[in-house]
Amino acid sequence: MSTKERTRGSIGEFIRRPYVRHIFVIWVFVTIAIALFAPVQSRLMGNSASLEMDVVKETMTIFTFWSAPVAGLVISIALYSLFGWRSKGDAAPTEDGSPMRSNSKVVVGWLVGSSILCVMLLVWGLAAMSESHNGSDPAEVHTVNVVGNQWVWNFDYKDDGNFSTPVLYLPVDEPVMFNITSVDVIHSFWIVEMGVKMDANPHETTHMRVTPTELGVFNIRCAELCGLNHSAMFTKVHVVSKSDYKAWVDSMKGSAQ
Repeated sequence: MSTKERTRGSIGEFIRRPYVRHIFVIWVFVTIAIALFAPVQSRLMGNSASLEMDVVKETMTIFTFWSAPVAGLVISIALYSLFGWRSKGDAAPTEDGSPMRSNSKVVVGWLVGSSILCVMLLVWGLAAMSESHNGSDPAEVHTVNVVGNQWVWNFDYKDDGNFSTPVLYLPVDEPVMFNITSVDVIHSFWIVEMGVKMDANPHETTHMRVTPTELGVFNIRCAELCGLNHSAMFTKVHVVSKSDYKAWVDSMKGSAQ
């Protein structure tokens, strides 16, 4: 028998094994279930209040859908291992089970297929990250300096009048660049409904960009354990119309004088 014939036979023998067929059936159903869950997951993340949150939700949907085959196989093998090969009855098994041997062609195909999926998701992720960091001309971007301090946030509006406030106000549909730092320990600046989060490191500055798209009041929290009152380190962001934002800035500049 030639090498080619032996290879064909070994693959056929591998596929004809009962547990392979059983795992394949489970894999089909689990993969379909995960793929159907992909759009549901983004809805569970809540309403989107920024362009960046839209990208995050879309990315989560894409990642969940395309990772379904890999996750489905892992889950299927785990389920079959737990229930298909379990010992029957109360007595311990008296002998080892039959040896299991893989097939090199199947292993190579699995590695190539999963690698292609990883590369596709990597390309998508890099494109989405680039989209969230690029956009309007820097002259059109509002700049707000964010300072974390146990256990409050302070926001410095250097470009809009040089004043500080513990409550954040932003204009709708206009990009904002945050320069984020801390004066004591590591914090994490998280605008929940806008899907953006960035560490606030002591005496270092990190940067984060967001474009609010919805009017309303949204939550800001610290997402890094920072001491005794970490759970109380939260405030609000008010997203208002451009005219209301200008009026608010004028009032803050007047009170700062």
